[in-house]
Amino acid sequence: MKAIDVRSITPRDRHPAIFQMFDGLAEGEGFELINDHDPKPLYYQFMHERPDQFGWEYLEEGPTTWRVVISRQSNTEKS
Repeated sequence: MKAIDVRSITPRDRHPAIFQMFDGLAEGEGFELINDHDPKPLYYQFMHERPDQFGWEYLEEGPTTWRVVISRQSNTEKS
């Protein structure tokens, strides 16, 4: 599985990089997001910009590292 560690990316460039990676996925594919804080605002952005297109699964929830699998869902699956 691909991974993107955004801890070393400038904060303003993080979400565009994540969405670029997501948009390159085929249905059923996913990647691991590694971050230094809870990416909950990103989750809400996905809900707004890619409704019913993504899956979101926490693998690790802090306190210093958050890891989330973000996947592209088919039209029949829900996040």
